[in-house]
Amino acid sequence: MTALVPRRGSVFLVEDEVMIRMMVAEMLEDLGYTIVAEAGELADAMRLAQSARFDVAILDVNVNGKVVTPVAHVIEERGLPYIFTTGYGAQGVPEEFRDRPILQKPFQMDTLARMIETAIRTAA
Repeated sequence: MTALVPRRGSVFLVEDEVMIRMMVAEMLEDLGYTIVAEAGELADAMRLAQSARFDVAILDVNVNGKVVTPVAHVIEERGLPYIFTTGYGAQGVPEEFRDRPILQKPFQMDTLARMIETAIRTAA
């Protein structure tokens, strides 16, 4: 029997590595979040950042060799919270965004949960 996990909110996920995106999506679903939009390309991410309805975004800093900052700007203009993920630590995030939440890859589900809760609470 599977325990029901209460729904916590909706997530926009940007990650170019398909396997990582699938793993993070599974973590999010296990935590009770609904993935309402996913992107693996910067152009798709830009379009979805402008139109998708979500509570928080999780943005890989490097999307196929392109920095995700234009997407972060759109989300910021909408007044929505977001979290960066990177395998390079804070140095992998453009300087103007180093005060934003940064999740170091690889990460555990409990760390992801805390980071999302903090981002949503801080934005509220």
